[in-house]
Amino acid sequence: MAPDLTSHSSVPTDWSAGTLASVLPSVADRLGVQRYAGRDVFDLPAVPRTVVVLVDGLGHDLLRQRSGHAPFLRSLLGTAHRVPCGFPTTTATSMGTFGTGLPPGSHGLVGMQVLDPATDRLLNELSWEDGPDPRAWQPHATVFEAAENAGVTVTMVGPHYFDGSGLTTAALRGGGFRAARSLEERVDAAVAAVRATPRSLVYLYWGEVDKVGHVHGCQSWQWGDEVESVDAALRQLAARVPDDTSILVTADHGMVDVPFHDRIDLVNEPDLMAGVRHLGGEPRNLQLYAEPGAASDVEAAWTARLGDRARMMSRERAVAEGWFGPVRPAVEGRIGDLLVVMDGSFAVVHSGLMRREVVALLGLHGSTSDAELAVPVVVVPPRRGA
Repeated sequence: MAPDLTSHSSVPTDWSAGTLASVLPSVADRLGVQRYAGRDVFDLPAVPRTVVVLVDGLGHDLLRQRSGHAPFLRSLLGTAHRVPCGFPTTTATSMGTFGTGLPPGSHGLVGMQVLDPATDRLLNELSWEDGPDPRAWQPHATVFEAAENAGVTVTMVGPHYFDGSGLTTAALRGGGFRAARSLEERVDAAVAAVRATPRSLVYLYWGEVDKVGHVHGCQSWQWGDEVESVDAALRQLAARVPDDTSILVTADHGMVDVPFHDRIDLVNEPDLMAGVRHLGGEPRNLQLYAEPGAASDVEAAWTARLGDRARMMSRERAVAEGWFGPVRPAVEGRIGDLLVVMDGSFAVVHSGLMRREVVALLGLHGSTSDAELAVPVVVVPPRRGA
């Protein structure tokens, strides 16, 4: 049964309740980090060691829908939490939310591709190519930094190119890094890291579920096969960590399949590009930066063309309604003059400006359907008390 793309979770997000921003503060609380005392909203076990696994693209509703591919995780879904990742539902934003425990308007990573007001150029917050100092762009301390300062040994396990990257520095700085390529190697590295010290927090990232979903679709057999591999690896991880170690599995966003016939290519829509200075965001959630004085005309043209297939929203309205949570002044100019939030299974691309690989993706995210917004928080308790 395909996900219901007409169903939308509560946006703006209630940041005082359980969200992706609550995950690491909750873990840190139960590891005894005083800065986060009382922040656990998931009733996690108090333990000296925890492994947090983030599976990119493993949305809660997708996991439940296709749980036949994940018998280990399915056995834990009865006690799992379903929480919103925040808006927009994209990796760079969610990594900021996850790593800092703050909403996007506070940490400042407000989209996949956003305006750097200091240079009037778009910044891809995933690649960070020619980007600003990530510590200035995102100045808040991360949860990993706070945990390290409290005496918890923090280790990140991921691909080698994450070490010291712009996004890692902005969102996930703090602690050590162990590079590992395959999923099996990352499990080995995580087990070694968590066993190395009596008080530890290990973060393991796996991105292939998202990659397979983008290329083949999240309803494909290839997606199911990849989830099976992840599920088997998580079972192995749970069997190999010390008895006093908990494991928490979460994700940065979900995904929907968007048929190629249900898209508009802006290369064929010159009227829609009139007055648009920069085209930011991504196909499910564009951020339009208008020429001076052109925002109202741009909004009128897009509204007339897209109708009920998208919601148009000004920056002022998005900020006032709390779509990004509280927005600090330095962040406001990074948000598009207009947001184009796609409904249903619909997307807008620009084959002249976007990379060919992006235009060719079948599985997409960025908007506010339940399938994109809801992520799981699955807890594997320790085999014995701390």
